Amino acid sequence: MASKLQQLQSKACQATQYVAKHGSTYYKQLMEQNKQYVKEPPTVETCNELAKQLFYTRLASIPGRETFWKELNYVKNMWKHRHELKVEDAGIAALFGIECFAWFCAGEIVGRGFTFTGYYP
Repeated sequence: MASKLQQLQSKACQATQYVAKHGSTYYKQLMEQNKQYVKEPPTVETCNELAKQLFYTRLASIPGRETFWKELNYVKNMWKHRHELKVEDAGIAALFGIECFAWFCAGEIVGRGFTFTGYYP
């Protein structure tokens, strides 16, 4: 077990040295290849503005989404006729709710850096 740990440490050290040696070259090459996507000036304020533009553009695109409105009308219709609802339909809805909650929990764990107890100090 100790030899495996030493081997892993050695590999990690080699990777760190490689990144330290070639990382800046890779970064410069990557930025040069993708400079058409960089919004000038590259500041925090520009990033915040772009984030708001993306959010509201996506929000404005909702009325044009036919599938979204079809599904919404289907749910409204099912709610109007809920007395005719079968157990299978209720089960599917419950499974969908559980799946949404599971994805929410997974997102929280990933957002915390894959920790279950909390954020790193």
